[in-house]
Amino acid sequence: MRWTRRACTVLVAGVLSMSACKPEEPEPPPPPVTTDSQGDWEDTGRYAACEVVNSSAIACGDLENVKVSGCDVSTLASMPRDGIYTMVYRNDAAVPAIGVGSFRVSADGSLDAFRGATPTERQVDSDTFFLSSTRKQSSSVTVRYSVVGCRAEGNRLYGCYVNCRNGKANGSGTFLAERWTRRAGEAEASGLTLTSESAVEGGLPVDIYVTQGHAYVVSIPDGAERGGLTVFDVSNPAAPVLETRITQLNDNYWNGVWAKGNALYVASASSGVVVFDISEPANPKLLKSLPSGRGQIDVHTVFVEGDRLYGMSPSPSPQTLIFDIQRPTEPVLLGEYAEPGATTDPTVGFPHDALAFEGMLYINHWSSGYLMVDLSDPANPKKVGSYTYPYATSHANAVGKFGDRRIAFEGGESWGAHLRVVDVTDPVHPVRIGEYKLEASASIHNMVLKGERLYISHYHHGVRVLDVSVPENPKEVAYYNTFREADPGRGESFYEGAIGMRVPGDGYVYVIDTSRGLLIFPEP
Repeated sequence: MRWTRRACTVLVAGVLSMSACKPEEPEPPPPPVTTDSQGDWEDTGRYAACEVVNSSAIACGDLENVKVSGCDVSTLASMPRDGIYTMVYRNDAAVPAIGVGSFRVSADGSLDAFRGATPTERQVDSDTFFLSSTRKQSSSVTVRYSVVGCRAEGNRLYGCYVNCRNGKANGSGTFLAERWTRRAGEAEASGLTLTSESAVEGGLPVDIYVTQGHAYVVSIPDGAERGGLTVFDVSNPAAPVLETRITQLNDNYWNGVWAKGNALYVASASSGVVVFDISEPANPKLLKSLPSGRGQIDVHTVFVEGDRLYGMSPSPSPQTLIFDIQRPTEPVLLGEYAEPGATTDPTVGFPHDALAFEGMLYINHWSSGYLMVDLSDPANPKKVGSYTYPYATSHANAVGKFGDRRIAFEGGESWGAHLRVVDVTDPVHPVRIGEYKLEASASIHNMVLKGERLYISHYHHGVRVLDVSVPENPKEVAYYNTFREADPGRGESFYEGAIGMRVPGDGYVYVIDTSRGLLIFPEP
């Protein structure tokens, strides 16, 4: 350890002296990182034998742009021709990166979807599978996305993809697509009974908060539809009443929502935390956006514990904002936590969600994993430890006390993302002690811990309820499959189905499905 001396001269008893200078404190070592060898996704190599060829004679994204001479295209005849497929893309880099997506095919092409829209080109027959989508991204940028099948095996399709920008390839590799089907042996539901279902008009509904007998649902833009805030009176959960909808022209990507007292906090991609007065619960009144004076700021999610409000901001500078809300409608910025390097290094990731519990802030920091941050001085929060794993997309968490242990439930949001159970009693050395995993082709999303029950919104797998009384061994005790292929908008994204959830303690579970809207169930 190296000590450094301040360059200073001090006047002592009328004499210039250096002896009063003391060495500076050393820089503290960085907090330890616990790295789990088990990731959500495991690289087994390229998914298919096809190859993307570069030739000035072939337009980028055309069928001929992919060479399939090494493929068994005769197997494509066995591929199910009607259904929704979720996908994982693997690029051909030395250290591969992955992405996720979805497409839908139908026998006559009438229901086809790819990259969120009807494909602009399609050839699906006994020995060819080709989907391509071209669109104007801006006045000066045209993008094209194409996939070509190489072989089929049961409900799986393997092939190559190529992404183009203004006619030139800017990404390519192989993919695996799997046709969505309900889990083997499952009915629509077990242990959960639907009380009511209410459509959410305008935008794509993503999150909910329930307070004062009202459900506040936030939405993000969906095509030409603007997102916003939709308010339901749920004093009778069997018959919710739509009260009002609020949307703004240039600020309507609203992804998260929470409340305290008569204040409602909405996470906005344009203006940070939007504060509403809900002293009249059916008629929220816009008060302000925070933090003020910083220009455009993206806050993706919000969380409240006691007198603290936390806003997780991916950009322009990835950080978690900490507000004092002793006066709920007048939040005051106390401090912020920024992971070192996040502003300049995109591989560090960003805070996606967070939960505060007994003086510790647990941040899902995407590719950096799961962070434990000490809040004893909220003006100067300090990370004390972290837990990560290969191809991390740390997205959501819940934390509780189980005897003398503090247990965290953590989940990512990607292909293969599943629930990890982590003992964080010692936040410096977190340890994975259990997990809960369904098919890799559908991700988990949000979760809520109530006592010894963990409620999960699991996208295509709907609502899952786990008994976690023995944290090492989560046991599923109820489920409801919210996903139905015939619902509008299905097959347009990997992120479809049960997405938002609250269990406010009034005897009901409130769930947001991206297509069906607000679903209410009695607590099992």
